[in-house]
Amino acid sequence: MTKDEIKAFLKDKPGYLKEPAHRLSEKLDCSVETCRLALKEARVEAKGSDFDLDNVSKSEISEFKKFLNDNEIEETDVKSVKFWQNMQGDHRFSVVVKGEDDLVKQARNEIVELLESYSPKVEADYAQVQDAVTYEVSLPDIHYGKYTGQTLDQAEEEYMNTVKELMNKAKGLNIERILLPIGNDGMNSEGYSRATTKGTPQQDSAEWQETFVGYCNLMVRAITYLAKSAPVDVVVVQGNHDYERMFYAGEFLRAFFLNDDRVIIDNGYDSRKYYKYGVNLIMFTHGDKEKPAEMPLIMATEQPLLFAETKFREVHCGHMHKEMVNEYRGIKVRFIPSICGNDAWHKMMGYEAKRTGQAHIWSKERGYEGYLQTNI
Repeated sequence: MTKDEIKAFLKDKPGYLKEPAHRLSEKLDCSVETCRLALKEARVEAKGSDFDLDNVSKSEISEFKKFLNDNEIEETDVKSVKFWQNMQGDHRFSVVVKGEDDLVKQARNEIVELLESYSPKVEADYAQVQDAVTYEVSLPDIHYGKYTGQTLDQAEEEYMNTVKELMNKAKGLNIERILLPIGNDGMNSEGYSRATTKGTPQQDSAEWQETFVGYCNLMVRAITYLAKSAPVDVVVVQGNHDYERMFYAGEFLRAFFLNDDRVIIDNGYDSRKYYKYGVNLIMFTHGDKEKPAEMPLIMATEQPLLFAETKFREVHCGHMHKEMVNEYRGIKVRFIPSICGNDAWHKMMGYEAKRTGQAHIWSKERGYEGYLQTNI
C-alpha cells in the first residue's frame, strides 16, 4: 500500500491511529517506514488545529496566515490563537506557538515509536531453578558524565567490570531473576545546562547529548549481558541530578527491549517504585526527599495489599554514595554505596567514601539473605 492509501484507511478507521507503526505494517502488509510516515501525517490531520477559524472574517484569516508566513511558523506548530477588537475597533490577534516542552514531547514520542518498530523479538529460554533467589545488582549514583579524571570509556568499562565481578561472585546461587535498579543519578546533570534538576552547577566531562546516548548504550550493554544468565527486571529510579533525563532514558530502554521476553522495564511515572518477589517487598526511592524514619509508613500507605502479602520488607536508596542501614519498626532502610569517583568540589570538601558495588540476595521463601560486594 502507498502512503496515501494507508492514510485513507486510517481516515475510515481512526481507531488504528493509536497503533505503533510496526503493528500497522503487519496488518496492512506494507513497510514500517511507509506506515510511520502515514501515521505521522494522519495524526496531525485528525487532530487538526487547537483553534477555530469558523467565526473569523476572511480578512482576519488572511492577516493571520500572512503573519505565520512572514515569521516562518507552520500552522501545525500553533498552539492557540485569539482574535479580538481594541477600544478603537481595530482587529487584533495573538498567537501562542508550541513551546520547547511540546516539541520535546513530540520528538520523544516519534523516537520511541521508531525504536518500538525495530525492537528485536527475543524469546526467553531458561531452565527452571530450585530454591530460587532474585539477585539484585544495585549500582546507584554512577553520575555518568561527571568530571572525575576518567574518560567516558573508562567509566563504562569500570561499570561493566563491576557488573561482571558481581555475577562471578554469584555462581553458586540458583538465580531465578535478576533485579537491576538503574538511575539514582545515573547521569550527572539534567542536560545542556550542566546543572542538577534544581539548577546546581555541575562539572561534566562531555556534552549533554554524548552523555545521554552513552548512558543509554551502557545500560543496553549491562542488561543484555545480565539477560544471558536470567530474566532481568529493570527498575528506573529518578534522582535529583537527572530527574527528567532519567525518565527519557527509561523510555528509550522500554522501547528497545519491548519485544525481548527476557527483560521487563519499569519506568512508571511515580518517583517511588515497588518490587515484590515471593515473601519480599522492596521500595526503591532516591532518598533525597523522604525522611528515612517515615519510609516504612509511606510503603504501607502506598502499597497496602503488597505490604500485607509479604513478610520481609526493605527500602533501598541511593543519594548518599555510602552504605547506611537503619531499621524502623522492623523495616530496614538501606542507602546503597556507589562506585562513582569524586569531582574537584567533593574532594575539596573532603567528601570521601569507599567506592563499592553491591548485589543483594533475596530468597523467594526465606527473605533477605545478605549481599555480595566488590570494591573499586
